[in-house]
Amino acid sequence: MIHDFNNDSNNAPQEQQLPKVRVAVTHGDTNGVGYELIYKVFGDPAMLELCTPIVYGSAKVGTYHRKAMNLSAPFQIISSAEEAQEGRLNLLSCFDEEVLVEFGKANPEAGHAAFLALERATQDLREGKVDVLVTAPINKSSIQSTNFRFVGHTEYLQDRLGGEETEPLMILFNKLMRVALVTTHVPVSKISEQITQEAIEHKARLLYKSLRRDFCVSAPRIAILGFNPHNGDGGVLGTEEQDVITPAIKQLVEEGIQCFGPYSADGFFGTGQYSRFDGVLAMYHDQGLAPFKALAGDEGVNFTAGLPVVRTSPDHGTAYDIAGKGIASPTSFREAVYAAIDIFRNRQRFDEANANPLPKLYHDRREDERGGHVRTFTPREENIE
Repeated sequence: MIHDFNNDSNNAPQEQQLPKVRVAVTHGDTNGVGYELIYKVFGDPAMLELCTPIVYGSAKVGTYHRKAMNLSAPFQIISSAEEAQEGRLNLLSCFDEEVLVEFGKANPEAGHAAFLALERATQDLREGKVDVLVTAPINKSSIQSTNFRFVGHTEYLQDRLGGEETEPLMILFNKLMRVALVTTHVPVSKISEQITQEAIEHKARLLYKSLRRDFCVSAPRIAILGFNPHNGDGGVLGTEEQDVITPAIKQLVEEGIQCFGPYSADGFFGTGQYSRFDGVLAMYHDQGLAPFKALAGDEGVNFTAGLPVVRTSPDHGTAYDIAGKGIASPTSFREAVYAAIDIFRNRQRFDEANANPLPKLYHDRREDERGGHVRTFTPREENIE
């Protein structure tokens, strides 16, 4: 539609006002920078125009943090998500017991407080009382207990929200790139046994689906990294590239997923090749996240794809070394809030657009020949290079 700006503005079509997204925010480790980030981000009135934040934490702990750092971010205390008001910072007290705040120290008390907030927020998310989840950093050691035996948020959320049939995918992203991982929180000594053709194909499919639904990329291009130094140098330094990764890429291409590689990680990131792709699939945690964080600066976001709900977080930890000093940068946390809202809206649009698809015109006979599933194409898809 072309709008004539010379006409009376009263005749202009009015954009439908979408309801504000209800953002559940967990306070994280109470000895870290969680509350500082929350107050700095939602102390900006503009953020309250974008969403309705509900902080899952403790009124007592939240008040202590605010006074200790002299932060001006008024909040209202609520007892349930249904009481949250638009235009306000809502704080839902998840427990009444006293918590000793010791900035920069790891202890089980702070970890238990983080768990209680996470458990309540996850329950409300599962019941549809909130729309998205943004988690402040936790200490993976302090939070361990008989109720929490996970290596991080990702595994916990899979258990609580997804179940055995759901496979989460960790994606860190910013304006430069999106990096996903085949293996996540795995000891280095055990990584090689988990780098299988099936695992690579599975994670690549999850990344492909997320790029389309969560990031609105219609025809994603995915770069897949190698595993060994210099891609194994023809087998001298390892054979995973020849035996596992390349066959996985060929299979994915046969399925219509645009995958390229394998690329040696040092050259790939060092020469800026990531700018040519919509997503990057790394084999293990530090292979993908070390260069990402070096290049992303303060703007990185951690997103858990593959879940039925949206969860994001800043790409840093509890920052014990600066906790309580009032100097923590809120940029990554703010970007995590933006990302949660955007991905939630993207999913709504994608699902609406694909609710009643047009009939397929023809299908790829190659799938019939292989005896596999039938992949259908429209002419536009078939001509994609």
